[in-house]
Amino acid sequence: MTTEPRAVVLSGGCQCGAVRYVLYAAPEGTHICHCRMCQKAVGGPFAPLAPVRLADFAWTRGTPDAFRSSSIAERDFCAACGTPLTFRYIGSDWIDVTIGSLDHPELAPPGIQYGVESRLPWFAQMASLPERSTAESLELERARRIVGFQHPDHDTPPDWRPDR
Repeated sequence: MTTEPRAVVLSGGCQCGAVRYVLYAAPEGTHICHCRMCQKAVGGPFAPLAPVRLADFAWTRGTPDAFRSSSIAERDFCAACGTPLTFRYIGSDWIDVTIGSLDHPELAPPGIQYGVESRLPWFAQMASLPERSTAESLELERARRIVGFQHPDHDTPPDWRPDR
Protein backbone atom coordinates (compact mmCIF):
# COMPACT_ATOMS: atom_id res chain seq x y z
CA MET A 1 0.00 0.00 0.00
CA THR A 2 1.42 3.38 -1.06
CA THR A 3 0.53 6.39 1.02
CA GLU A 4 0.55 9.67 -0.82
CA PRO A 5 2.09 12.60 1.06
CA ARG A 6 -0.56 14.87 2.48
CA ALA A 7 -0.73 18.47 1.36
CA VAL A 8 0.01 21.00 4.08
CA VAL A 9 -2.74 23.61 4.32
CA LEU A 10 -1.21 25.72 7.11
CA SER A 11 1.89 25.55 9.27
CA GLY A 12 3.05 27.22 12.43
CA GLY A 13 5.23 27.07 15.45
CA CYS A 14 6.71 28.82 18.41
CA GLN A 15 8.69 32.03 18.56
CA CYS A 16 12.10 30.35 18.88
CA GLY A 17 11.54 27.63 16.26
CA ALA A 18 12.02 24.66 18.61
CA VAL A 19 8.45 23.42 18.05
CA ARG A 20 6.69 23.38 14.67
CA TYR A 21 3.41 21.89 13.43
CA VAL A 22 1.34 21.49 10.26
CA LEU A 23 -2.36 21.35 9.47
CA TYR A 24 -3.52 19.07 6.67
CA ALA A 25 -6.99 20.68 6.58
CA ALA A 26 -8.32 24.17 7.00
CA PRO A 27 -9.44 25.06 10.52
CA GLU A 28 -13.17 24.96 11.22
CA GLY A 29 -14.92 27.32 13.59
CA THR A 30 -12.06 29.75 14.24
CA HIS A 31 -12.89 31.89 17.21
CA ILE A 32 -11.82 34.18 20.00
CA CYS A 33 -12.25 33.01 23.58
CA HIS A 34 -12.52 35.69 26.25
CA CYS A 35 -12.80 33.32 29.24
CA ARG A 36 -10.48 34.11 32.12
CA MET A 37 -8.61 30.81 31.71
CA CYS A 38 -7.78 31.63 28.08
CA GLN A 39 -6.77 35.18 28.99
CA LYS A 40 -4.24 33.84 31.48
CA ALA A 41 -3.07 31.05 29.16
CA VAL A 42 -2.03 33.46 26.40
CA GLY A 43 -1.20 36.43 28.62
CA GLY A 44 -3.60 38.61 26.67
CA PRO A 45 -7.18 39.89 26.62
CA PHE A 46 -8.42 36.85 24.63
CA ALA A 47 -7.22 33.65 22.97
CA PRO A 48 -7.63 33.49 19.18
CA LEU A 49 -8.02 29.78 18.31
CA ALA A 50 -8.29 27.71 15.13
CA PRO A 51 -9.74 24.20 15.61
CA VAL A 52 -8.72 21.28 13.41
CA ARG A 53 -9.26 17.53 13.71
CA LEU A 54 -6.35 15.74 15.40
CA ALA A 55 -6.14 13.51 12.30
CA ASP A 56 -5.30 16.66 10.30
CA PHE A 57 -2.64 17.94 12.73
CA ALA A 58 0.99 16.90 13.27
CA TRP A 59 3.98 18.13 15.24
CA THR A 60 6.89 18.37 12.79
CA ARG A 61 9.69 19.60 15.03
CA GLY A 62 10.22 19.24 18.75
CA THR A 63 7.78 18.18 21.40
CA PRO A 64 5.83 20.80 23.31
CA ASP A 65 5.25 20.71 27.02
CA ALA A 66 1.66 20.57 28.20
CA PHE A 67 -0.21 22.21 31.05
CA ARG A 68 -3.47 20.69 32.26
CA SER A 69 -5.37 23.93 32.76
CA SER A 70 -8.53 22.25 34.04
CA SER A 71 -9.98 18.81 34.68
CA ILE A 72 -11.06 18.66 31.02
CA ALA A 73 -8.39 20.48 29.00
CA GLU A 74 -4.67 20.75 28.25
CA ARG A 75 -2.65 23.48 26.58
CA ASP A 76 0.59 22.82 24.70
CA PHE A 77 3.41 25.38 24.73
CA CYS A 78 7.09 25.64 23.88
CA ALA A 79 9.21 25.01 26.97
CA ALA A 80 12.11 26.98 25.46
CA CYS A 81 10.37 30.28 24.65
CA GLY A 82 6.93 29.95 26.28
CA THR A 83 4.81 30.41 23.15
CA PRO A 84 1.23 29.13 23.70
CA LEU A 85 0.54 26.72 20.82
CA THR A 86 -2.66 24.75 21.38
CA PHE A 87 -5.77 24.15 23.44
CA ARG A 88 -7.38 20.72 23.49
CA TYR A 89 -10.11 18.95 25.41
CA ILE A 90 -8.80 15.69 26.85
CA GLY A 91 -10.12 12.78 24.81
CA SER A 92 -11.37 14.98 21.96
CA ASP A 93 -10.72 14.39 18.27
CA TRP A 94 -9.99 18.11 17.87
CA ILE A 95 -7.14 20.44 18.74
CA ASP A 96 -7.17 24.25 18.57
CA VAL A 97 -3.98 26.00 17.49
CA THR A 98 -3.37 29.56 18.57
CA ILE A 99 -3.96 31.74 15.53
CA GLY A 100 -0.92 33.88 16.34
CA SER A 101 1.37 30.83 16.15
CA LEU A 102 0.36 30.17 12.53
CA ASP A 103 2.86 31.24 9.87
CA HIS A 104 -0.03 32.99 8.11
CA PRO A 105 -2.52 34.01 10.81
CA GLU A 106 -4.37 36.18 8.31
CA LEU A 107 -5.70 32.95 6.73
CA ALA A 108 -7.62 32.01 9.90
CA PRO A 109 -9.90 34.94 10.76
CA PRO A 110 -12.13 34.39 13.81
CA GLY A 111 -15.81 33.92 13.11
CA ILE A 112 -17.31 33.95 16.61
CA GLN A 113 -16.51 35.01 20.20
CA TYR A 114 -16.90 32.73 23.22
CA GLY A 115 -16.58 33.39 26.94
CA VAL A 116 -18.01 36.85 26.49
CA GLU A 117 -18.94 37.04 30.18
CA SER A 118 -15.21 37.64 30.81
CA ARG A 119 -14.64 39.97 27.87
CA LEU A 120 -12.74 43.02 29.07
CA PRO A 121 -14.89 46.16 29.02
CA TRP A 122 -12.45 48.05 26.78
CA PHE A 123 -12.33 45.36 24.09
CA ALA A 124 -14.99 47.04 21.90
CA GLN A 125 -12.94 50.24 21.80
CA MET A 126 -9.76 48.64 20.43
CA ALA A 127 -10.51 49.35 16.77
CA SER A 128 -10.93 53.06 17.47
CA LEU A 129 -7.64 53.54 19.36
CA PRO A 130 -4.97 55.71 17.71
CA GLU A 131 -2.55 53.69 15.58
CA ARG A 132 1.21 53.77 14.96
CA SER A 133 3.45 51.41 13.04
CA THR A 134 6.42 49.81 14.80
CA ALA A 135 8.76 52.16 12.95
CA GLU A 136 6.74 55.18 14.06
CA SER A 137 6.74 54.08 17.71
CA LEU A 138 10.49 53.50 18.10
CA GLU A 139 13.24 56.07 18.32
CA LEU A 140 15.30 55.88 15.13
CA GLU A 141 18.51 54.97 16.94
CA ARG A 142 16.82 52.20 18.94
CA ALA A 143 15.20 50.82 15.78
CA ARG A 144 18.61 50.63 14.07
CA ARG A 145 19.99 48.48 16.91
CA ILE A 146 17.21 45.85 16.78
CA VAL A 147 18.38 42.33 15.97
CA GLY A 148 15.50 39.87 15.87
CA PHE A 149 15.87 36.34 17.23
CA GLN A 150 12.37 35.21 16.35
CA HIS A 151 11.96 32.20 14.09
CA PRO A 152 10.78 33.21 10.61
CA ASP A 153 7.23 32.44 9.50
CA HIS A 154 8.21 29.36 7.52
CA ASP A 155 9.91 26.06 8.19
CA THR A 156 13.67 25.92 8.46
CA PRO A 157 16.28 23.17 8.80
CA PRO A 158 16.21 21.41 12.20
CA ASP A 159 19.49 23.05 13.26
CA TRP A 160 18.32 26.59 12.40
CA ARG A 161 19.50 29.30 14.79
CA PRO A 162 18.96 33.05 14.41
CA ASP A 163 22.63 33.85 15.00
CA ARG A 164 23.86 32.00 11.88
